[in-house]
Amino acid sequence: MKKLLAGLIVLPALCVAGELKPVELPAAQTDGGKPLMQVLKERKSSREFSATRLPPQELSNLLWAAFGVNRADGKRTAPSAMDRQEIDIYVVTAEGLYLYEPNAHRLTPLLSGDLRASTGTQAFVRDAAVNLVYVADFGKLGNMPAEDKVFYSAANTGFIGQNVYLYCASAGLATVVRGSVDRTALAKTMRLRPDQRIVLAQSVGYPK
Repeated sequence: MKKLLAGLIVLPALCVAGELKPVELPAAQTDGGKPLMQVLKERKSSREFSATRLPPQELSNLLWAAFGVNRADGKRTAPSAMDRQEIDIYVVTAEGLYLYEPNAHRLTPLLSGDLRASTGTQAFVRDAAVNLVYVADFGKLGNMPAEDKVFYSAANTGFIGQNVYLYCASAGLATVVRGSVDRTALAKTMRLRPDQRIVLAQSVGYPK
């Protein structure tokens, strides 16, 4: 029994985010950065992260690059089928779980407590400053066939994940997109609705 308990990951108690306040992100810095061809050359997956947290400006730039609003009509930095924008980005930090709201460019707190370790099955996920969880809201896709919902949400998540890769290569951050997620357990922890599906997760932080 002691051996079994020793292998378990014990998560801190989580509670509704009453003590956390919305995070109003600074405006994203949309100029500068490395040339595109250099960024493509340097794009890679990294699985070692330092304990350094991302400052607000870095987090702002990252989330805007991922799926922020880049036009006056509300369209985004990544495409989505029929402009349904069905992918939501949940942001997991040491403080808690947040939902990124692109139109307001802010983080809405959902749960307080450090649940980074629950966002994946690899040990390094608990060290990354930020874990992004990409969740498809099938309710936004209407009455299309279930197979199409899965296809479109997977493709659209891929676009967002690549945006994160390119931003991280430009900013000197480490990142890796991950499919090794206990989706059932994490969805329960995040209190997702039945029509919300976790597609992928992505760890981001400073290199170790």
